[in-house]
Amino acid sequence: MQYTLIPEISRRCIEPLRGQLLKWVGNKQRFAPEIINHFPSQFGTYFEPFLGSGAILATLVPTRAVGSDIFQPLMEIWQTLHQDPDVLKEWYTQRCHTMMKGDKLAEYERIKASYNTNPNGADLLFLCRACYGGVVRFRQADGYMSTPCGIHMPIAPKSFTRRVDEWYRRTKGTQFLTLDFQEAMTMAKPGDLIYCDPPYLHSQGILYGAQTFDLKRLFKTIEWCKSQQVYVVLSIDGTKRSGDFLCEIPIPGGLFEREVLVNCGRSMLKRFQMGGQTMKSEVVADRLLLTY
Repeated sequence: MQYTLIPEISRRCIEPLRGQLLKWVGNKQRFAPEIINHFPSQFGTYFEPFLGSGAILATLVPTRAVGSDIFQPLMEIWQTLHQDPDVLKEWYTQRCHTMMKGDKLAEYERIKASYNTNPNGADLLFLCRACYGGVVRFRQADGYMSTPCGIHMPIAPKSFTRRVDEWYRRTKGTQFLTLDFQEAMTMAKPGDLIYCDPPYLHSQGILYGAQTFDLKRLFKTIEWCKSQQVYVVLSIDGTKRSGDFLCEIPIPGGLFEREVLVNCGRSMLKRFQMGGQTMKSEVVADRLLLTY
């Protein structure tokens, strides 16, 4: 397929990250350079409609981008980073100092209760860095955040402040929107690039704010984007084995032109679920599917 690029061009750039802003299951930070190496060398606006931790976005450092997700508390964090990073620093610093001065477990539970009473970005920001294993999980029935307090000490406010400054710089050209993935993807124009990293169907049902996710609808949206000469890259379950069960994903024929396997190591979520048991058979490999 031939793609016609729009007049203003972004060039592929890779600036490896050393520190996470958010802890989030499925974070691709360690593998971001490998994934980005398969992106087009030039493209228009970069779209990431399942934003999560934003690791690919911040490693790519695009000139123009739209980062989006349907989960409002998560997007409140990103929007605040863009609009007033000092507020983001204060959210974290205030909660961290309160937790360290008092009973750690009691303060964590108080912050968690505050979030569950009124889901918001300020509480979620701290919880994702302080919760056990960095696995933010939600009860599917009502979105209740249920992860207990981690045994580790949360990152110091001074260190977090430096990370905010760095991530603000890297995402300065990004517009952060609270949108369903289909709404975001259909904003793309010919020559734009979309990277999709949706929830893993077989292992992440307790994540992402207890949202539903329709893979067939995503495939139909990708098909439309391809017809509009928009580049699409999709990360999806590859050779992920859960015990003796090998996950299989039905991929529509003819939708993708190329496939690459990216080794993602041991499953962060499964490590949390298995409580220290052997992880020998729990290797995750992403299939990177490209429409070009």
